[in-house]
Amino acid sequence: MFGLIDGNNFYASCERVFRPDLRNKPVVVLSNNDGCAIARSNEAKALGIPMGAPAFQYQQLFLQNQVTVFSANFVLYGDISNRMVSICRRYCKDLEVYSIDESFMDFHGYDYVNLQKHCEELREKIFLGLDIPTSIGLAPTKTLAKIANKIAKKFPEKTNAVYLLDSPTKIEKALKWFPLEDIWGIGRRNFDKFSKIGVKTAWDFCQLPEAFVQKEMGILGLRMHKELLGEKQYDLSDMRPKKGIATTRTFDKKTNQLCVLKERIASFAFKSSEKLRRQQSCCRFVTVFIMTDRFQRDLHQYSNSFTITLPNPSSSAIEISKAAQLALDKIFLPQFQYKKAGVMLSEFVPDTQRLTSLFDEDFFAKHQPIMQIMDKMNKRLGADKIKLASMDIQKTWKMNQKNLSPRHSTDLQQIIIVKAE
Repeated sequence: MFGLIDGNNFYASCERVFRPDLRNKPVVVLSNNDGCAIARSNEAKALGIPMGAPAFQYQQLFLQNQVTVFSANFVLYGDISNRMVSICRRYCKDLEVYSIDESFMDFHGYDYVNLQKHCEELREKIFLGLDIPTSIGLAPTKTLAKIANKIAKKFPEKTNAVYLLDSPTKIEKALKWFPLEDIWGIGRRNFDKFSKIGVKTAWDFCQLPEAFVQKEMGILGLRMHKELLGEKQYDLSDMRPKKGIATTRTFDKKTNQLCVLKERIASFAFKSSEKLRRQQSCCRFVTVFIMTDRFQRDLHQYSNSFTITLPNPSSSAIEISKAAQLALDKIFLPQFQYKKAGVMLSEFVPDTQRLTSLFDEDFFAKHQPIMQIMDKMNKRLGADKIKLASMDIQKTWKMNQKNLSPRHSTDLQQIIIVKAE
């Protein structure tokens, strides 16, 4: 059996850990630069606040219903996530961290363990230790475990937030109830395609011939089909280096100044190269994108991207920044007001397995000692203490986070002080 544990409304729940006065009250967590809702408590959902709701459009609703709004505090969420994973490892030795709030557990070999009680105890330990509510789904495959988790979350009173799909009858009943669009990996395009031929539920999808599914969705669709029928296609995944790295930001103010965009793109390239060096990789492609504010429809809209191919794979912040600046020059138009930009790196190779061109100068070896010293100093002195000349030396770009909560669990300067009398 595979298990999937998921933190309920995770970001909102993390904010409540140090704010018990907010229990049973509406809480919303906003994205970078306080743009849109990325987490909502059940009370906020009941008010009709959708996922992705632009904050400026819902300000009146927030005020009228006394909704507590937080800026995203990813340092806090990451720390609580790590603590949750540590507790999970006490109950299952084989574990895959799937996202910041989800982990798969492999319970094969636990034949003499009552998994229902075992997972209920795990939930209780996490709640007592971290004050984070969770749901757990168990099933023969990872895809079915996702469905079981949804059922556990949807009907916590009936399932005690732990649900096992451990029989063909239970699986069939779950698939007939589960909407097609919520299947893990189905996607909007495939949903539209299959719904036109009357496929509305996961059970309907399972009745389609395998040859038809493979024709329409390829091998991944066929694997999904088999997983829903209880045939295991995926084991736990090993932690591998990322295949793509991106640093993107929504600006606090719109701008049409090329010099401002160049500074930000240089900063994004610098951050992306740090992530790349951290996993000891080099990239071939550097992509830059810029876009206007899509929510302000009264303004002219524009978005574009451009990709530069490096002559040789590199992780040098200097090379990557130069390529990013060149890409920006290709797509910048001065008549638009830009609200968001980003740098994306792709096609990675390990920095020990680089194949270089005979005709282009290879700067990687020349820049590598500088990059190593720069990374060490920034780690010791604090982020962005050492910068590229193309970055603003006097200013570190910060997100608009008007409602940022303290980092009680990771910053000694913000630790909670308890006064005992």
